[in-house]
Amino acid sequence: MRTLGDLNYKNFVAGIASGLLAITGPPVIILEAASKGNFTMNQTILWMFSVYVFGGLYSILIPLYYRMPIVGAHSITGVAFLATVTTQFTYHQFIGSYIFAGLLMLMIGCLGVFSKLLEYVPKQIISVMLAGMITKYMVTFATSIHQLPLVGGVSLVAFLIFSKWNKRIPPMVAAILTGFTLLLITQPLNSGALASSFILPTPQYPVFNPLSFLSVSIPLALLILSNDAAVGIGALEQNHYRPPVNRIIALSGIFSIITSFFGGQSANVAGMMTAICSDEEAGPQKKRYMGAVVSGVIILLFGLFAWKLVPWIQALPSAFVSILVGFALIGVFGNSLSVGFSKPTMKLSAAFTFVIAVSNITIFNISAPVWALVMGTVIARYVETDL
Repeated sequence: MRTLGDLNYKNFVAGIASGLLAITGPPVIILEAASKGNFTMNQTILWMFSVYVFGGLYSILIPLYYRMPIVGAHSITGVAFLATVTTQFTYHQFIGSYIFAGLLMLMIGCLGVFSKLLEYVPKQIISVMLAGMITKYMVTFATSIHQLPLVGGVSLVAFLIFSKWNKRIPPMVAAILTGFTLLLITQPLNSGALASSFILPTPQYPVFNPLSFLSVSIPLALLILSNDAAVGIGALEQNHYRPPVNRIIALSGIFSIITSFFGGQSANVAGMMTAICSDEEAGPQKKRYMGAVVSGVIILLFGLFAWKLVPWIQALPSAFVSILVGFALIGVFGNSLSVGFSKPTMKLSAAFTFVIAVSNITIFNISAPVWALVMGTVIARYVETDL
């Protein structure tokens, strides 16, 4: 009863904003990645089901236990990365690589070496690698707005207006909801494409591959730790909480391992959503954890109905999907560029990292993001030694 008594208007609104942030843009990136990897409909629905159901459970159970607004979800930057490599390995090899990524996070949390790891691989290198990976999505975003000028243009105006004047509703959510409304008015969807049947979630068997460990597991774990865990934990500390850092990382690893067996890449502490629910706008500090719980319920429900939602999203026009992906990633892209090129003494390493990540090259069956991380880190630590 005390828990329900802690629910109020402010943390409820923060929870809704956080939940909408999780379920508006990221799903289309999952479908983009699954399509590139030629995943079956069942595999795609399982992916969507697992990351949202277990991410939602994380966001309900952990805040209730710690009485802190620790929001759980899956990693949008992780999915953006996977969209660049799903053509290189089989579905079951990805399951194995997700398990390894979860084990890495669990090990890092148990050993308490989170901060030391992020110190060794400079955050600028990780950020600029991510920016390079998603540059092509930003280019396609611009061309898609040109193809759908009414839907894309009005959505862009909504994004800019909410960026400037309304801090309560995330600009990405405002833009995507505006775009959906205009699309349904101007281009009704093909109802025949929306038919689907319930799919019973079943465990998937993993295939472990050393190359997928290098090309997928390590970059995925680093992206989650740097772009989600570090941001979320930082937001909690900024708002005068004392989060159990190592336990949050370890729990992200445990939930991610469970998620992996059902086809999803992670269920972890969410950076931006934790920032929303921990902010002073979410009401009294001791009651803000309920915002995370509300967010978790929204995310969980989205996952439970993935079997209905996936075919519906797949029926959207490709140009509109590119617009949604663009709005989902534009904030990540801008922040990655800002952080990646923020240090004047790291110009060379940042430039090499960005170019290699954009190139999407594969050498010895190891993908471009890994080479970008390796080259950038080596140059930053041993050529540009002023770290």
